[in-house]
Amino acid sequence: MKIAVNGEALDARAETLKALLSELDYDSAVVATAVNEVFVRAKDRAATALKDGDRVEVLSPRQGG
Repeated sequence: MKIAVNGEALDARAETLKALLSELDYDSAVVATAVNEVFVRAKDRAATALKDGDRVEVLSPRQGG
């Protein structure tokens, strides 16, 4: 399916957000996620289905001010 991850087009095989994170090698990383501009909690990623055209954001926490 064709989705956008952090603004870049991607042809993904994953059917859920959790599977997508694994496909992108983020499965062990501490990240924040959103699908179509809606925040998705870590515990909800396995139940969050992806569909063609979705826009996914994966953000890493940063320190600083």
